[in-house]
Amino acid sequence: MAPEPPLLTMSGITKSFPGVRALDGVDLDVLPGEVHCLLGQNGAGKSTLIKVLAGAHQPDDGQIAWKGEPVALKSPIAAMRLGIATIYQELDLVEGLSVAENVFLGHEPTTAGFIVRGKEARAATAALLRRLGHPEIDPGHPVGSLSAAQQQIVSMARALSHDVRLIVMDEPSAALDPDEVANLFRIVGGLTADGVAVVYISHRLEEIRRIGDRVTVLKDGRAVAGGLSAQDTPTHDIVAMMTGRKVEYVFPERPVRQPDGRDRPVLKVEGLARDGEFAPVDLELHPGEIVGLAGLVGSGRSEILETIYGARKPSQGRVIVNGRPVRTGSVRAAVRAGLGLAPEERKAQGLLMLESVTRNVSVSSMSRFSYGGWLDRTKERDAARTATRKLSLRPDNPDARIRTLSGGNQQKAVLARWLLRGCRVLLLDEPTRGVDVGARAELYAVIRRLADDGLAVLLVSSEVPEVLGLADKVVVLREGRVVHTAPSRDLDEYRVLDLVVTPPSHE
Repeated sequence: MAPEPPLLTMSGITKSFPGVRALDGVDLDVLPGEVHCLLGQNGAGKSTLIKVLAGAHQPDDGQIAWKGEPVALKSPIAAMRLGIATIYQELDLVEGLSVAENVFLGHEPTTAGFIVRGKEARAATAALLRRLGHPEIDPGHPVGSLSAAQQQIVSMARALSHDVRLIVMDEPSAALDPDEVANLFRIVGGLTADGVAVVYISHRLEEIRRIGDRVTVLKDGRAVAGGLSAQDTPTHDIVAMMTGRKVEYVFPERPVRQPDGRDRPVLKVEGLARDGEFAPVDLELHPGEIVGLAGLVGSGRSEILETIYGARKPSQGRVIVNGRPVRTGSVRAAVRAGLGLAPEERKAQGLLMLESVTRNVSVSSMSRFSYGGWLDRTKERDAARTATRKLSLRPDNPDARIRTLSGGNQQKAVLARWLLRGCRVLLLDEPTRGVDVGARAELYAVIRRLADDGLAVLLVSSEVPEVLGLADKVVVLREGRVVHTAPSRDLDEYRVLDLVVTPPSHE
């Protein structure tokens, strides 16, 4: 039996921007009904390639064929009419409009030439939501009232409203918890069973095994491998293709810490609690120690970090830094005491996206560079550059706009801010979210080096191997309560997962 011809073929796709060759002769073919995974580090060309496929960018050279026929994707509308839909990581929904209005935005259903905005549109949307296994989503509700997972379902419904034959999903699981990821995979399986092809982009290599059929790997704007089996290609081979080197040890070696009676805690948390979010928590961090908080989404991990940092007011408890109580509910007091936070949503909460690297690094230390109301920009720039060089931030250009940096380097800029500030305790919430595998290894080394230099680190991560690989001690949370605390060497992934999902026998 002859092999099925590709639904999509991209051949020799080239795209350049001023000073950058983003794509350099990339080939990609996608078969009907398959999940084709597109992998590569930040800056490898994935985003540019899918924007070419979506009609948002025009290639400088190369050809695109759809069902064997040459096509020109001159606009996103042209791509959508052909049957190609793209669901970007940052969903482009209108929060003030209803679910149905978002699903049919720009191609509202019509009767006798008149746009239908009422019952018929809601009924068509409800049918699409049933197809996706989510009949509980009300087509009349405003999109802004839905969860992130539900908004993603609405984006899929909008794609299916165009009779789509190929869906591009850009990091669709980034903001989902494990149950929501499982539901996402179920939906993808239903789409491919109907013959819809999926191009799936993810930094999580374990997902590729679960959902992918074939893999194409991009590096520096080139396809270094195409059409590999997602099941049979070893992970270390994929990592080597993505990074150009073999990554045998992702986590840096952890030194054995020798107890010292004179080594008093730099951070003590005593009976800290917030009604409805987490029960009383007791923690101690010593200089040079990394403590990890492990638990499911909703277990209270991020809330604990934000309460320690002063962004939330506790209902009870104390935070003590270097033996002195810190006024709770005050970020200013926490920062003055030596606390620094790298938040989970670094673009929205941790960075000034339109500002330079210098300003993002110096923003918490501006008083050091101000004299009589005047800002010494040269001193500010030199200090920021010294801090970023310690973390090997790239490019080594303090004037670069932070939005042009990769996710890993943006995170380094946040860490450099607290390094410049001279903080004693670093609070890290999902420090490698949206960061590719090669940059993760660099961030792990940076975090370990900061701890070796005496910084205390409190780490939250949804990825249990990350917590175990970085932390000296692990605190396990379930439903807002500490259920277990142990040295990381005494735990493994299965034990931690058992603790976070299984209630004790006495409950």
